[in-house]
This record gives sequence, C-alpha cells and structure tokens, in this order.
Amino acid sequence: MSREKGPTHVAAVDVGAGSGRVMLAAFNGERIELTEAHRFETPLGVDPATGHDCWDSEAIVREIRLGIDRADGMAPIDSVGCDTWGVDYVLLDESLRQIGLSVAYRDDRTVGLIDEVTAIMPAAEIYRRTGIHFQPYNTLYQLRATAKQHPDWLSAARHLLFTPDYLHFRLSGVIANEYSISTTSQLLSLETRDWDADLLKLAGVRPGLMKKPVEPGTVLGPMIGREGKRPVLVIAPGGHDTASAVAVAPLNGPDEAFLSSGTWSLMGLESSVPYVDERALGFNIGNEGGVCRRYRVLKNLMGLWLVQRVRKEFGEPAFGDLVAAAAAAPAWASLINPDDPRFLNPASMTAAIQALAAEHGEPVPEGLGAVARTVFDSLALDYARVKDELETLTGRPLTRIHIIGGGSKNGLLNQLTADACGIPVSAGPVETSALGNAALQMMGLGVIGSLEEARGIVRRSFGVAEIAPGAVVPPGVRDRFRLIVEATPLVH
Repeated sequence: MSREKGPTHVAAVDVGAGSGRVMLAAFNGERIELTEAHRFETPLGVDPATGHDCWDSEAIVREIRLGIDRADGMAPIDSVGCDTWGVDYVLLDESLRQIGLSVAYRDDRTVGLIDEVTAIMPAAEIYRRTGIHFQPYNTLYQLRATAKQHPDWLSAARHLLFTPDYLHFRLSGVIANEYSISTTSQLLSLETRDWDADLLKLAGVRPGLMKKPVEPGTVLGPMIGREGKRPVLVIAPGGHDTASAVAVAPLNGPDEAFLSSGTWSLMGLESSVPYVDERALGFNIGNEGGVCRRYRVLKNLMGLWLVQRVRKEFGEPAFGDLVAAAAAAPAWASLINPDDPRFLNPASMTAAIQALAAEHGEPVPEGLGAVARTVFDSLALDYARVKDELETLTGRPLTRIHIIGGGSKNGLLNQLTADACGIPVSAGPVETSALGNAALQMMGLGVIGSLEEARGIVRRSFGVAEIAPGAVVPPGVRDRFRLIVEATPLVH
C-alpha cells in the first residue's frame, strides 16, 4: 500500500468491560480522523447452571460484525483489528468450537488462589519470571480455578485465546496469541517472551495450549466471509486496550507518566527495561508488554468502575450532572481506598463505599454528590501515591501526567489529580485505545513507519487540555489516606 493511493481506512474494534465500539479511522498521510460506526454494551450475565459471571462471546462477535459492516459502508476499509480488557480468555476444542464458558474476571472463583499458588512457588519467583503484578483475576489464577472446578473444559481444550485473540480468530480463522494481551496472564516469561512451563503447570494446563505470541502490528490474514467483496486484512494491534492506548499517548520523555483513565485506571511509565527488583514487587508494580519491545511499568487501580456503579445505583444521571454534584460537595470530607478488593464486584457499590468509610472512621457520605466526591478525592490521592512509588522506583521526579481515555473528559478529577500530585496534567486524547489500535494497523499496512511517527500524527490530529496544580491538599488529608491504605486487608 502507499499513501499515493488515497486515504487509508481501518476499523478499530475497541471493546471494554462496560461497552464496545467500532471506530472508522481515516489517515490522509498527515492526520487521523476517527468516526464512530457502532457502539454497544458489552454483554455480561450470570450463567444459571454454574453461577459464574460470564461474557456472551457470540453476542460480542455479532455486534463487532455489525460495526465492521457499518464502518465499511462509510468508507471501504483496508483492515480491522481488535483490542479488549486483559486476562480473560476463550477455550477451543480440536474442532475449534468453544469449550465451557467465557468467565469474567470479576467472578469470585479465584478467591484464595494467589495464596494457594504462592505457597507452591514463592511470589518473588513468580514476579522474577513474569514481572506481572499480583491480582486475583490474573489468568494464572483463573485457569487454576477452572482446573479445580471444570477440569473437563481443560481436558477437551486444544487452544486458549485471550479475548482479542478470539475475536481475531472469528474474523480471520487464524489461531494466534498476541504479545501485549498475553503478558497480562502472569504466565509469560519476561526473558523468553514465551510461555513459562512451570507456571502453566501451576495453572493446571498442558504446554501447547497457547501459541508463542505474535508482536503488535502482525498481519494475521484476510477477513473471512467476504466473498465477492473487497479484501480486508485482519491485523493484531496491541490486543490489550492499554497497550494500544499508550502506543499513541503524547509522551515527551521518560519522566512523563501516563494515566489511562476508564473503568480501570492504569498509571505508569513507558520503559525499555522492566523493573522487577524487591521494591517493584513491594509496590506490586506490573511490567506489562507494550509495543515495539517496550514495557508499561504500571499500577492497576480500580478507577472509575466505582463511579460507574454508583451512577447506575442513583438512576443513571448524566455524567456531567454527577460531576457537577461532586464538585458542589465538600472537598476531602470522606476518604476510602479505591483499590480495596471489596470494591471489585459488590452487590451495592454505594453501600460498600459507605461501609468502608465508616470502617476507617471517616464520615459516611450521603447522596450522589458526596459519594462521587469521595471517590474522586480518593482516586486523586491514589494517583499521588503511585506517583511517589514510580519516583522511588526510577530515582527521578515525574514532570507531567498524561491522562488519556474516557476519564480525561472529567475536568474535576483532572484538576484534583494535578492538585494531589503537584505537577501539570495533560488531558486527552479521549479515544486513545481506538487511536492506537488504528495506528498499529497502519504500521502493519506500511503506511506509518514507526511509533514515533504515529505519536506525531496523533499530536497533530487531536488537541489536549493543560491543567496546572491549583489548590493545595489540606494538612492531614494525605495522612488519613495513607492510614486507610495501610489498614486495607488483602483479599487473595
């Protein structure tokens, strides 16, 4: 392909745990434009036979195909690629049919399994091998849960495809595991970039269930089911949505942090080397695989999930109204640890926030504005805590935080983040996962030559808001938050 043939159009399929979207990306050689072709709620439900929280894989595929058709109708597309959340997977049998359920990471089947696994292989050894932080929903523990509860699924399985890998398989017929999504499993070796046999054994799966991962930007093959239509290539972007997002984050050096703000908040640095020393393990820092042989040295924080659930419980007011109500509420009045494991999937998020505030001696927030303000204030302090950890790890001060993703539209939280962290914040672009997805497809097509070129194109194409630190966090607030974090029980 060449730019002289006219604009390049690709379909970027960006599926989050709450909603999915298919974006048409057009590149004219200078700038990228994004147009939403289709949006849908990611289908999640409880399986009546097992009680597991599960994704409806077939419904997701239907929505994606509908979105691709709509994008292709807007402008003939050259390629398509998918990114999603991490760790979850689909098992296929020898006939390439799905085996068992696509259980969601918020399901409680993995409770206690980190302790069980680390009693066999020490946490320090697992961390040395993988560089991945310990979270109860990592694929390592999900698979061990499957081996205990549904061994027939694994005995019949011949392939494990992470969620974006499965979507690419349904679009192309090609079995492949992409690198960035594979690293979220806590099963991939940092050293070899291939699967660790000892950890696979701990997980209860046979070697060979996964393929050696392919790099982001790999052309998998032509899209199937397009007889009589223009050929479309299926290209693996950064399969993990954060990998695609950070690929085009407007970073300007090693001392600038990214904060991918959405259902989850992922805050960290881009690095050419992983950090796996005792301090990194103590901070539970992850070294997730990025694009172009880079690492995302980050913390995985609970993020706007809390507010999303609170908003539903208050009748789904407009998000702008929720933020306005929070802005009108007293600042720093009540604090929680947003990373408390009990916020992972409570029956009522509002009740959980109120109960944990009371547990730590904080005033109990009442009403939408006070509850939302509790979350926003606490998230800003959480970001400041991670800033301090990253600076300790690297031995250098951070100079700026780039907030990307949907959360970058939240002006109140952006300002609170700048205030709590004491450094400037840049907010935007919003659709960075889709942008990175599209840019990596275009690198695979050969129309964008490098990651640096892609970032330059995004800077030209989309503006960012600049936020300077303003109000000072009152004395005593940080100490209150620190004591809450230190008193939070670990739930493995």
